[in-house]
Amino acid sequence: MFSGIVEGMGTVISLEKEKENVHLTLECGFADELKIDQSLSHNGVCLTVVKKEGNQYTVTAVKETLLKSNLGLLKVGDKVNLERSMRLDGRLDGHIVQGHVDQTALCTEVKEADGSWYFTFGYPFDAEKAKQGYLTVEKGSVTVNGVSLTVVNSASDSFQVAIIPYTFEHTNFHTFVKGSVVNLEFDILGKYLSRLAAFR
Repeated sequence: MFSGIVEGMGTVISLEKEKENVHLTLECGFADELKIDQSLSHNGVCLTVVKKEGNQYTVTAVKETLLKSNLGLLKVGDKVNLERSMRLDGRLDGHIVQGHVDQTALCTEVKEADGSWYFTFGYPFDAEKAKQGYLTVEKGSVTVNGVSLTVVNSASDSFQVAIIPYTFEHTNFHTFVKGSVVNLEFDILGKYLSRLAAFR
């Protein structure tokens, strides 16, 4: 379980394919604090640490993860948003994030707004998925590449988020351009409410 508050960015050091899996080795500032078998969010995807050495560690992404997320598009040198699992004795500064990416979306516009930025993301509308809570609502929560954000200008197949300078600089949002592929996790509370409504 995560909160969507990114702790830092990791840099991809190597990608090693093994059958349909990919082993990703990353370097980050808190790698020495990680433990084998620990859960860590990578661009919003929960992966398990399987190896560590110095300031580098390795995780493995399976085929299903590679198909549903942007991890299969990563290259050596890319920056990845990282968050360790949430502590029960801490504040929930973001929202409840599972680390289970629902789908990807495309960045369709990046607009500077006098010190902040508006990012627009689009994805194909699917009526059946929308009934299951795979949608956004105005002022609701959404996770983009592991970052907990508030939705503005919500539509059936797109939404915008406003990014402050701190988030822009301390996450990989500063690397996004039109056409960038991002990971989306829709709000779990919305999914449960949609599921319950389907039984009424």
